[in-house]
Amino acid sequence: MSLSKPQRLLSLDFFRGFTVAAMILVNNPGSWAHIYAPLEHAEWNGCTPTDLVFPFFLFIVGVSIAYAMGSKKEDESTHTKTILKALKRALILFGLGLILAFFPRNFRGFDFIDSLQHVRIPGVLQRIGVVFFISAVLFLKLSTKNIFKTIILILFGYWLLMTFIPVPGVGYANLEKETNLGAWLDRTLLTEAHLWKSAKTWDPEGILSTLPAVATGLFGVLVGVYLRRKDVEVGAKIAWLFSTGVAAVLLGLLWDLQFPINKALWTSSYVLYTGGLATMILALSYWIIDVNHYSRFTKPFVVYGVNAITVFFVSGLMPRLLNMIKISTEDGGKVGALTWFNQTYFTPYFSPINASLAYAIFVILFFYIILWIMYKKNIIIKV
Repeated sequence: MSLSKPQRLLSLDFFRGFTVAAMILVNNPGSWAHIYAPLEHAEWNGCTPTDLVFPFFLFIVGVSIAYAMGSKKEDESTHTKTILKALKRALILFGLGLILAFFPRNFRGFDFIDSLQHVRIPGVLQRIGVVFFISAVLFLKLSTKNIFKTIILILFGYWLLMTFIPVPGVGYANLEKETNLGAWLDRTLLTEAHLWKSAKTWDPEGILSTLPAVATGLFGVLVGVYLRRKDVEVGAKIAWLFSTGVAAVLLGLLWDLQFPINKALWTSSYVLYTGGLATMILALSYWIIDVNHYSRFTKPFVVYGVNAITVFFVSGLMPRLLNMIKISTEDGGKVGALTWFNQTYFTPYFSPINASLAYAIFVILFFYIILWIMYKKNIIIKV
């Protein structure tokens, strides 16, 4: 979610750019069979560096809302117009996510109706859109104190739902992949045809887990509101943000003992843990970049940050387009253009796992060149 000109935090653009570059790194390995452990999601419970990427982005969405809509919050006459704009943006994000899910990997034998009946409805961009809209409305309509209370209500309410409500057809509450309450709700409302194809019985961006994801966005909103305050001295801001971040991490780790940190379920402990880490990282970035003006190193990430959604969408669409182009191999077979490129220029020169990483780094650099040209020409595609 990029901000427009007023009150732009360079540290926020840096953090956003770093996060979306990390998204592209973990989503574009040369081979899914060869990935370094930190670049993979936790199998179920637990948290790897990769599991931090998505909640960091939603946290940043929340901070961005506080900055982009801060002046409009005080003027109630603009609320309806602002909410309609937020709804339009959310629908665009949701639509882009559906396009990525629907877009065929091969046009040969493509059946439009059949694909429509089996398209995955939840997804990353879809969740970003929903979280953005709900967080924006709550920011405009609630006081800071009530936003905080809403976060607490969501976290405890979700914990109660997931750990105390018996799952229909199972008979008891549980946190397993296919038998938890969220998985049951997804299968009931969306049916298996519209869920994550790798699982079919549950979805990591499912309906119920979007509720605590909203809490992640609201966590960012509160941090953004605090950063915008003019009546708090800079040193005190940074100290309070670090203290809050540390407290949230510790609370998340403590809650993990009973309600495990889990990205796919987006557990309440996961919200606190990742929100705390994001708060500390933003506070550190703010102190280094915006307060002390050490900003030379930020340019590559700012270039990514100002067109974050655009590059995420294109990086998901481009491999599908290019792999529709088939190239003959020496053994007489045919592979997609990107697969051929990887097998020709990376696989022969590195070990399998390093070839996979080198290809992912190449993708990041490739998009950086495009984004740098756009940045120099002041081309910012607002979504």
